[in-house]
Amino acid sequence: MPDAFVILFFVVLIATVLTHIIPAGYFETSEVTRIVDGQEQTRTLIEPDSFTYAGEQDEGARIFASGGGQGFFNYAFEGMVSGSKWGAAIGVVAFILIVGGAFGIIMQSGAVNNGIMALIRRTQKADKLIVPMMFLLFSFGGAVFGMGEEAIAFCIVLTPLMVALGYNAITAVLITYIATQIGFATSWMNPFSVAIAQGIADVPLMSGKGYRVTLWAIFTLVGMAFTMRYAARVKANPDSSASLDADLHFRHQQQQALSNNFGPVDIAILLTLLAGIVWVIWGVTLYQYYIPEIASQFFAMGIVVAIIAIAGGRMTMNGASEAFQKGAKELLPAALIVGMAKGIVLILGGDDATSPSVLNTLLHHAGSSMASVSETGSALFMFGFQSVFNFFIASGSGQAALTMPLMAPLSDLVGVSRQIAVLAFQLGDGLTNTIIPTSASLIGCLGVARIDWSVWAKFAWKPVLGLMLMSAAAMVVAVAIGYQ
Repeated sequence: MPDAFVILFFVVLIATVLTHIIPAGYFETSEVTRIVDGQEQTRTLIEPDSFTYAGEQDEGARIFASGGGQGFFNYAFEGMVSGSKWGAAIGVVAFILIVGGAFGIIMQSGAVNNGIMALIRRTQKADKLIVPMMFLLFSFGGAVFGMGEEAIAFCIVLTPLMVALGYNAITAVLITYIATQIGFATSWMNPFSVAIAQGIADVPLMSGKGYRVTLWAIFTLVGMAFTMRYAARVKANPDSSASLDADLHFRHQQQQALSNNFGPVDIAILLTLLAGIVWVIWGVTLYQYYIPEIASQFFAMGIVVAIIAIAGGRMTMNGASEAFQKGAKELLPAALIVGMAKGIVLILGGDDATSPSVLNTLLHHAGSSMASVSETGSALFMFGFQSVFNFFIASGSGQAALTMPLMAPLSDLVGVSRQIAVLAFQLGDGLTNTIIPTSASLIGCLGVARIDWSVWAKFAWKPVLGLMLMSAAAMVVAVAIGYQ
């Protein structure tokens, strides 16, 4: 299995070739004002029938571009500096490095490992409850407030715990990030996917809850059962783990713990960590904190832990600095992949519907090809298209903004309800995030768990295929029951 960097390189190469074969096109947009919950909201929507080819202006991507332009050899740098602090590439890159550095200090203090050992000594059988409870909790978090990047921080804490309990690093990724994406994909109220997609599609906000809640329960139970079965198999035979190198790293860390005793310094650091996590959850749920705020919260947490560790004789100020740098360095590959993945979209012309791009042309033709397909076939086509398109636009809100203005009216033409079009977007967007190398959250979680994407892909393709088949069945049932 090729490394994620190798795969991205060849995807960018193919994208560059496509820009010289497929003409670029663009859409026109219009401002639409609606009254939602008594408040006036204005959105910029694509006009579905406004697609136009760029004509002679389309020259295709260059091999090398100067003056800040986008060429094949520019994709790494341009990808990493694109976007803003609120997301896209540069914000996520900074988020991964800052959070990695903060947890570098926390892990270097030894408190997490000491706490884990104390927990295991006092609760010998609690591990059988931790896996299903954590999976359920994170799936609920994904469904209610769209957990994604937040899972990276939890993965840092839970990976050494899972390894210490006799499981492996992959189990930690399953109960954190994979659980969040199952919740994300089947959510009935996620403000970052369902609410945006329904608003664009002119579907009443938060409507269709019954079927989505049912899907959430089914998908979560199936995911939980798979995770528990896999975790039990690894515990019975540790050599069967697909992440042996990562497991050995965390076991070595635990053997090198600074203290065999769980003391006041450990308690103070773990209480700081707990308070920080509660602070993050409070900010996300009540004030919609996102990447800039969450990164700053974890940085503050790292500083407080460093002060406690220095006062307790666990480390020096220089030691805290070195721990921060080491933590950030370990997540550097994940940050680089996030930036390079964004380079694919830039090569194809960007994700602005009003600017000429090959991505707009692909979107237009994919949508138009549904016109002569049956209702069930159209629903499955929508789901398949959203799944593939998510490789290029892994952001849920970004994908909704580009695809739903086209999918919604097309669903009217083929006799499929707009609610089904929204469901196709949800399932296609959320579940493919569990394996694609362009998902910043997935790469971040794998980075902190020290799992190469190629190792993850070899393990995950079968369960992901199972989830995709379940999603296809859900789309067929939705058509059969006339889901509205």
